Order: sequence, then structure tokens, then C-alpha cells
Amino acid sequence: MFGEKLKKLRTDKHMTQQELAKILKISSSTIGMYEQNRRSPDIQTLKLIAKYFNVSVDYLLGNSDDKTIPTPKEDTPVEKISKSLGDDPELSEFWNVLKEREDLKLLFKQTKDMAPNDIKKIIRIIKAIEDEEDRNDG
Repeated sequence: MFGEKLKKLRTDKHMTQQELAKILKISSSTIGMYEQNRRSPDIQTLKLIAKYFNVSVDYLLGNSDDKTIPTPKEDTPVEKISKSLGDDPELSEFWNVLKEREDLKLLFKQTKDMAPNDIKKIIRIIKAIEDEEDRNDG
């Protein structure tokens, strides 16, 4: 399986075994053995091959027919804020209540391009306002 995929990728680029071997810094006979499924690359070489051909390792190994490399998913605003507050137990506890508030959802979305420290500052300000309101109500 791997051998056939490697050969197809190589020939689609109109490359010889020697050319690919030079790029990967291995012998052309090793490429030949890979393509005949008589030998398997080590993990490092497998990663190099995947990177060179811009395909996923899963594709090379036959675990997927999809050649594309999965892109890391972006955190949601709630996940990003949670990560930003992870080292502050008091703010994290406050955030766990705050994140359920519908009236602040739009504000949370505005944090997507902010640095974690700036997010922390905003949550501290909201906490200070909430604490002040609690003192005035109580």
C-alpha cells in the first residue's frame, strides 16, 4: 500500500527515484525497496515524505484516502478564554459561571484576536464590576 502511494506521488511529480532519494537524503535503492513494499521507512523519513509531497502520514500509510493534511481547529471563544484563565483558579471559577450568560456572548466573540493576558484583564474587569454590583445590592 505505502509503496504504491509513494510511487504514484513520485511519478506524478515526474521524479526519478534518484531525485527523490537525494531530497530525502537516502539511497535510491531504498526508495526502490519502499516502492516494492520490501522495506518500510522509519517515522522520521515517513514524516519527511509526507511533508515533501504535502500529504498526510495517514494517507501514506493507507489509513485514509484523503491526501490533505488536517488543519488544527481553531478554539472557540469560550475555549480560548478558558485556556487564558487556566492558571488563575479564582478567575476560572468566575468564568465557569460567566460563560453561561447570554448577555455577554457577543463580548466573548470579540476576544478571538486578543492575547491571553488581555483576555484575563477583561475578565478581571467584569469580575470587579460584578463584585461591586453585589456589594451595592447586598
